[in-house]
Amino acid sequence: MKIAVTGKGGVGKTTLAGILARIYAAGGYKVLAVDADPDSNLASALGFPDKVVDRIVPLSEMKDLIAQRTEAIPGVIGQMFKLNPRVDDIPEKYCVTHNGVKLLVMGTVKEGGMGCICPEHAFLKALMSHLLLSTNEILILDMEAGIEHLGRATAQTVDAFVVVVEPGKRSIQTLKAVKKLASDIGVETVFAVGNKIKNQEEKDFIIGSCGEIPVLGFMSYDEDVVCADRLGVSPYEQSSKKVREIKKIKEELESRLRTCG
Repeated sequence: MKIAVTGKGGVGKTTLAGILARIYAAGGYKVLAVDADPDSNLASALGFPDKVVDRIVPLSEMKDLIAQRTEAIPGVIGQMFKLNPRVDDIPEKYCVTHNGVKLLVMGTVKEGGMGCICPEHAFLKALMSHLLLSTNEILILDMEAGIEHLGRATAQTVDAFVVVVEPGKRSIQTLKAVKKLASDIGVETVFAVGNKIKNQEEKDFIIGSCGEIPVLGFMSYDEDVVCADRLGVSPYEQSSKKVREIKKIKEELESRLRTCG
């Protein structure tokens, strides 16, 4: 299964991705979690110790590796380089593991313009394609809002886009934007998950705002998750309530995917 979790910044998508990965790992599955959000926080949500987190170098910052694989000369503008570098050995060599979850941190590329392509971008795109087309594990992608960085072929191999929303218009706008982008490339498996829910009125707002987009379930506002962030521990250990809610969301997701299949 390959699941891409996205949503507006601050809605709780990393919490969902992290706990979902831990639930699958606890169930005996091989799990690869990929932090593809420029604001990388998935390691903390997964409960990786600080000493491990401090050692993680985002792949986008591995200049020597990227130069070797793309045959690019670092710092040279306008040069020729490989658009499809070898990346099949990257997950095994560069992921870190804790509590049964393997983690890759992609990092981000600061590009000069909308049409810019660079060795770092080519490397990360090739790696994302490899992960989506070749991985035989539960693959959970914690992504930035949107799916522009996925190509048509790779996006179509994602089993589901799960968009985390909170009871507010801007969050719903992000959901609709992701739905449109996915639909434009032929991907219809887009689901919503409500978060920071305090009452039935907020649930009703999300259900009504999502329209035809199925809502997998809800995560309530939880001070234990706020406390987990303050303590620097995984909400998987800190909030049994959140784990129960996400287990229900996982079951609903799997049920809907079986129906779609």
